[in-house]
Amino acid sequence: MFEARLTNGVTMKQIIESIKDLVKDCNLDCSEEEISIQSMDSAHVSLVAVRLGAGAFDHYRCDRPNALGINTANMSKIFKMLNNDDTVTFKAEDEGDALTLLFEGQKNDTIADFELKLMDIDYEQLGIPDTPYKCSIKMPSREFERIVRDLQVLGDTCTISCGKEGVRFSVTGNIGTGNILTRANASAEKEKDQVIIDMEEPVELNFALRYLNFFTKATSLSDHVMISMSPEVPVVIEYPIQDYGYVKYYLAPKIEEE
Repeated sequence: MFEARLTNGVTMKQIIESIKDLVKDCNLDCSEEEISIQSMDSAHVSLVAVRLGAGAFDHYRCDRPNALGINTANMSKIFKMLNNDDTVTFKAEDEGDALTLLFEGQKNDTIADFELKLMDIDYEQLGIPDTPYKCSIKMPSREFERIVRDLQVLGDTCTISCGKEGVRFSVTGNIGTGNILTRANASAEKEKDQVIIDMEEPVELNFALRYLNFFTKATSLSDHVMISMSPEVPVVIEYPIQDYGYVKYYLAPKIEEE
């Protein structure tokens, strides 16, 4: 039996919204400690990893590890009926063929329940190496979203370069070029406005803007975003979910052809 109650049900709605454009079918892997998702996009260019620890829930029971195969678009349709202040409860029997979602309104006495048919998805977890990164950037997630949105009109490849002066986002396209420099600002009054750059050596990598744009769908989950880069390895773009989870995106850099 798996049963979990999330008072802030909108968090799960935002998680599904943040991955559904990249991941069509995936497993909700439930264990005693957490609910997690790991899946590659259909083009095998990016990897999505989600974790929501048991501490995020005010009731959590998982008798044995269980992989619940879901279609993200279908789950998103159900979550469209969730009000922002609703509590959501997940229930699934061992060897069951459906996941029950129970929405309870806190302001009124409305209870809505839905059953989502489960799928049998064969997916092997990838071992993600614990890479030490040469450069890590913490910046406001809204700022990162705005930069990606603004630069997308100029071209389809974004160069992210981390150096002494800050982190620079650059695009060269048919209509011209664009550069946005974000300087370190660790002394900002509010933590959510801080830009913190931790750099061992300068790093410059090229990425597909289309994917960076998909990643910014997670902006509503966190005030800040963490960008970790090293030469020739995938960038990690992480949106922490308070202190009990995260949505992480891994994206391989574009190799420029000679």
